[in-house]
Amino acid sequence: MSAHLSKTDSEVSSLSQSSPARSPRRQMYYVQSPSRDSHDGEKTTNSLNSTPVLSPMGSPPHSHSNSSLGPHSSRESSSTRLSGSLKPHRKHNGSRKDRTNNKQPWKEFDAIEEEGLLDGEGDYNGLHRRRCYFLAFIVGFFVLFTTFSLILWGASKPQKPKITMKSISFNEFGVQAGADFSGVSTEMVSMNCTVRLTYRNTATFFGVHVTSTPLDLSYSQLTVATGSIRKFYQSRKSQRSLIVTMKGSHIPLYGGGANLASLDGAPTQPVPFTLNFMVRSRAYVLGRLVKPKFYKRVQCWVTMDPKKMNKAISLNNKCIYT
Repeated sequence: MSAHLSKTDSEVSSLSQSSPARSPRRQMYYVQSPSRDSHDGEKTTNSLNSTPVLSPMGSPPHSHSNSSLGPHSSRESSSTRLSGSLKPHRKHNGSRKDRTNNKQPWKEFDAIEEEGLLDGEGDYNGLHRRRCYFLAFIVGFFVLFTTFSLILWGASKPQKPKITMKSISFNEFGVQAGADFSGVSTEMVSMNCTVRLTYRNTATFFGVHVTSTPLDLSYSQLTVATGSIRKFYQSRKSQRSLIVTMKGSHIPLYGGGANLASLDGAPTQPVPFTLNFMVRSRAYVLGRLVKPKFYKRVQCWVTMDPKKMNKAISLNNKCIYT
């Protein structure tokens, strides 16, 4: 027992003797970087976990010497706690990222599906919009075309062709007794005459196709001679002269011949006649879509003088045009 106590006293005395000698060596100096001026989290942690710079003797630090440092030791401990608290937080954030990554495929699927729906809706809207544009184009085209056609039609209507009757000449006229196809006895007339007229197209931007009804020369409402005008085309702002031959052969007069005086088959008195026909003109302004038509009815009153056979009789002021 006494040996053990003596051993303990010796150890205590040795420790007490050695501690004053080592105390100068335990002084440490710390270099701490300014963490407040840095915006990087890693640099802040590294500055808080700054490595202590030992004294020239190179003694390692001890826990009981930290208490003698005062504010420096408190900063070190706070930096240690801060670094320790940040590390689990980073792990926690990493776990959240992992959970986010685990949920990311579903979100990507939802995003892809939503984008597909939006793309499909956009395609439908684009197709619907194109259809509307197409229908609007068709309607607008028909409206413009119809308006243009009406304008052409309205502009062409006042440009009517002009017909002028010039003269008529009686080349032959004879009266003789005969019988019709049923065997009824009556006076019969044979005659030949020539009619001259001019046709003028007054249109400035289209030509016309011209036809005519037969020219009828009647006496007492009985047609005694007929003629026709051949179909022709008249260009714009132009005219032509027409000569029509009218003939009648063995035309029965029935009761109308009672007032017709004749000698040896030739009339002895003037014979009144009426000339009737109608001229039809058609223009193709815009193909066959705009086709203005013009009708002109001509009616003339003329008297044949037996003394002026084969001479032209003027028809001026003897005709009406309707």
